[in-house]
Amino acid sequence: MRRWPKPTPATSSPGRPWCRIWCARCAPVRPSARRGRKPPLSWRKRAPIWLRCPTHVFASPCWSCATLSSNAPTDPRLPLRPASPQASAPLDPAPVDLSILIVSWNVWELLRACLHSIEQASSPRPGPPDVRVFGPEGRATLEVIVVDNASHDATPDRVAARFPWVRVIRSATNLGFTGGNNLGYAASRGRFIYFLNPDTELVQDRLHGDSLWELYHAVADDATVGLAGPQLRYGDNSLQSSRRRFPTPLTGFFESTWLGRAWPGNPWARRLHMAGWPTAFRHDVDWVVGAAMLARRSALEAIRQAEYAGPFDERFFMYSEELDLCRRLKAAGYRVVYVPEAWVVHHEGRSSGQVVAARHLHFNRSKLLYTEKVFGPRWATALRRYLLLEYRLQLALEGVKWLAGYKRSLRAQRIDAYRQVIASGLRHESARPSIHDPL
Repeated sequence: MRRWPKPTPATSSPGRPWCRIWCARCAPVRPSARRGRKPPLSWRKRAPIWLRCPTHVFASPCWSCATLSSNAPTDPRLPLRPASPQASAPLDPAPVDLSILIVSWNVWELLRACLHSIEQASSPRPGPPDVRVFGPEGRATLEVIVVDNASHDATPDRVAARFPWVRVIRSATNLGFTGGNNLGYAASRGRFIYFLNPDTELVQDRLHGDSLWELYHAVADDATVGLAGPQLRYGDNSLQSSRRRFPTPLTGFFESTWLGRAWPGNPWARRLHMAGWPTAFRHDVDWVVGAAMLARRSALEAIRQAEYAGPFDERFFMYSEELDLCRRLKAAGYRVVYVPEAWVVHHEGRSSGQVVAARHLHFNRSKLLYTEKVFGPRWATALRRYLLLEYRLQLALEGVKWLAGYKRSLRAQRIDAYRQVIASGLRHESARPSIHDPL
C-alpha cells in the first residue's frame, strides 16, 4: 500500500494545504488519515457523511482550508466555488454568532425603522465595521445583510449611506422572499440566522427587555431547538397571532375565504391559530409566522435542498414558505418554539400589499403548492376549483358595486386583481432556477 507523506503546516504547502485534523471538505476522517496517510481521491468522493469528522460536518472548515478562500461555502460538504456576482465579499471572513437577513422591495421608510431598531439593540466594536455586538456585556456578535430585490426607490444607496455597518446585496431581479433569503443565506457566516421582515421593529426597553437577546439564547441554549419565533405585536401594541399548528386538508377551504368569514369559529381555523392556547408562556408549536424567525444554521443545513443556495423552497415565491420550512425541520427531529419574552412589532402587509393582484396570486398559489406537496394532487385540485369559483363570485359582486357607483376606484382595483387571478387558473409557475444557475 502506498504511504502518503505526513501532513505539513499549511504555510509550507503551495497548493491545497494538508490538515492536521481532517475536516469534511479536505477528506473524511478514518484512522489512516489521522496517522498521516491521505486516502485515494475516489474513496474520498464516495465517503458517506457519517464517516467524516463529527466536529466539522456542520461547522466551519479546518484552519488550513479556511485560509484558502474567504468565500468558502458554509456547508463544508460543498466544493469551493467562485463568489456570486450579486453578493459582495464579507469584510471579515471570521464567523459571527448571528446573521440577520432582511429582504426588501421598495420599503425604505419601513426598512430604516427596522435597521434603526437593530442599531439600538446592538453596539459597534473595534475591528471590522460590519460586525456588531449585542446581549449582556456584548457577549455575542452579529452581522446584518439586506438583500434588495430590484427596488426602484434607491434603497441600496440609502442603506449604504445611513447604515454603513450593513452589508447590501443587490439583486438584478425580484427573487421574492424565498429567493432573496437564500441569496443572503449563501453570503452569511453566522452560526444562527435571523430571518426578519423589513416591516418589523425589535423591541428593547426596561419593560419588555432585550427581544434580540431573548430570542437568540432561546435557540442557542438548547440544541434540540431548530427555530424560534417571537411574540408579534401590531403598531398599536395589540397582540398579533404568530404561532400555528399544521393545517389539515380542509384548512385551505376556511382560511381567508368566504367560508371562513361566514363561519369564523370553525374548528379548522381555531386549530390553525391555536385558539385557547396561552400566549404568555414559552411552548412548542408546529410553525411560526415568517416575519421574524431565528434558526440554527446546522438545522437549516440538514434540510437544505441541493438545488438552492439556502433552506427555503423557492417555488414558494412568498407566503407559506415558513410553513414548509418548519414542517421539514420538525420532520428532521428539531423543535419549533414560540418565545413570548421576545417582542417584535410587525406592520403587517406593508411590502406585499403594494401590488394587490400579485398578493392574491402568490398567496393562493403557495397555498395550493403546499396542499399538493403534503396532501397530494387530488386535494390541491379540489381546493383550486373552489378558490376559482369564489373569485368568480367575488368578481360578479364587485361588478355590481362598481355599477352602483360605490367606491369605484377601489372596485376597479379589485376587479382587475380578480380577473388576473381567474385568468391564471392559479396554476403554479415553473420552478425558477437557483441563484447559481446561469442567466
